[in-house]
Amino acid sequence: MASTMDDSRHKDATSSSTCFSHFCSSALRAKTLKSSSSANNSSDGLIRRLGVFDLILLGVGASIGAGIFVVTGTVARDAGPGVTISFILAGASCVLNALCYAELASRFPAVVGGAYLYAYTAFNEITAFLVFMQLMLDYHIGAASIARSLASYVATIFELIPALKGNIPPWVGHGGQEFFGGTLSINILAPILLAILTVILCLGVGESSAVNSFMTAAKVVIVIFVIIVGSFKVDVDNWSPFAPNGVKHIFTGATVVFFAYVGFDAVANSAEESKRPQRDLPIGILGSLLVCVVLYVGVCLVITGMVPYNLLGEDAPLSEAFTSKGLKYVSILISIGAVAGLTTTLLVGLYVQSRLYLGLGRDGLLPSIFAKVHLIRHTPIHSQIWVGIIAAVLGGLFNVHILSHILSVGSLTGYSVVAACVVTLRWKNNTGNRVSSKRISTWCEGVLCIFLVACCGFAAGVLYRFGTHFIFMIVAVVIAIMACAALCFRQAYSDPPGFSCPWVPIVPSVCIFFNIFLFAQLHYEAWIRFIILSIVSVGIYAFYGQYHANPRSDETIIYHMAPEEDRH
Repeated sequence: MASTMDDSRHKDATSSSTCFSHFCSSALRAKTLKSSSSANNSSDGLIRRLGVFDLILLGVGASIGAGIFVVTGTVARDAGPGVTISFILAGASCVLNALCYAELASRFPAVVGGAYLYAYTAFNEITAFLVFMQLMLDYHIGAASIARSLASYVATIFELIPALKGNIPPWVGHGGQEFFGGTLSINILAPILLAILTVILCLGVGESSAVNSFMTAAKVVIVIFVIIVGSFKVDVDNWSPFAPNGVKHIFTGATVVFFAYVGFDAVANSAEESKRPQRDLPIGILGSLLVCVVLYVGVCLVITGMVPYNLLGEDAPLSEAFTSKGLKYVSILISIGAVAGLTTTLLVGLYVQSRLYLGLGRDGLLPSIFAKVHLIRHTPIHSQIWVGIIAAVLGGLFNVHILSHILSVGSLTGYSVVAACVVTLRWKNNTGNRVSSKRISTWCEGVLCIFLVACCGFAAGVLYRFGTHFIFMIVAVVIAIMACAALCFRQAYSDPPGFSCPWVPIVPSVCIFFNIFLFAQLHYEAWIRFIILSIVSVGIYAFYGQYHANPRSDETIIYHMAPEEDRH
């Protein structure tokens, strides 16, 4: 009897050891990609229809929403006219992140996936899945929140009709009809708008790109018109003092407005639908970001020049500034621009989500239904409908605005991982096989240095947030510089094919440090969300992902080239 019990315990221990070994071997495997030149034409797959102009408009459409008419003024209340510098600093930081994205988009131009794909290739399967989960929660909640805001703006425009003014109930568009103490908040217009955009996206990338291009162009034209009209009402005396509350508020403003640029990374997820991805993706990423910087800075100069910074409104500062100057028609244009901005942001957000689900469905980390592409429309219809349903349920039944303070975790995580991928993938070409003992030692040493940079960024962010003595922040910065120096002198790097991010590993290290610094500025509930979602993600991977993953599924990926006449 005792012998039987001992045998049973031995089998349990062996089984547990086997499961753990399988989990580790699965979690640590990486994805190997073939050259994009091996892809072929077929009747099944995505179609290459997006040119460089489409990609730039895609990035601008994702980045500039209604916030350009709001956040510029709200931050200016603290930073004063120096908010212009805040946007320039934040834009410069995003340009560094965009350089990292541009290199990887050029390096892997024929496969969908963005940050998830890069992490899968540079690190391992579990890291890629964690990045996907953090990004996807941001996208789901963000889409629902944007849909609610869009519904409110649409209802406001409808109220310009005299018969509807003041007669639109809250459950239709404004906010929502609350039940059970606010647990439920019914809004029917948000799901309707989401359904319309989902149908457009399912019709094909050409159709959705045309809608995005039209709405983005309208939005940009309105912003330019606002800047030109406002420039005639500028009083340069309002720009003095330039930093009324000190330089610290300018830097604090930069950490806030950084998120106004988030969205340029959407271009990287259109890799399989770009006509000339290796050339056009870097141009689309960097070009869209530079357009956003120019527009934001222009609006900042106008709004702070029209009205003294301390008199700017909180809810609609730009609109109120024009109304105070007797230009009410411009306020109406701003509302129209806000609708166009929110529409493109939502459209591109839904587009990116479906492509990420497509990538995971192909790799087996999610059910294979997400990998199916419509034979005629050449869009991942199942993935697209799924993300539309999730956004419609959240946006139609819940007041997701209260969850806004836990957003941006996914974006900052994704940006940091992408920067780290640039560094590690540069090692791979020089250090040989990953399984050699020297390779493991060198690779782990480099990863530890990257992790140390990230830790220093978080420590500096926490110290800055709680107003500790600046000497402690200097210590964190010095340690990060030493880790970066180790990356420079202890690793061998090579130049990748296509676009190359300059000054590697310095630029990626700066990106990681600043991104994690911003992470430390988020609400503490965002930190809790990051930890809980990471634990849940590991559980999902352990029970499903590790048994179904197929990291070499890229060998069967097929896509259409654009018609010959469209490629010129």
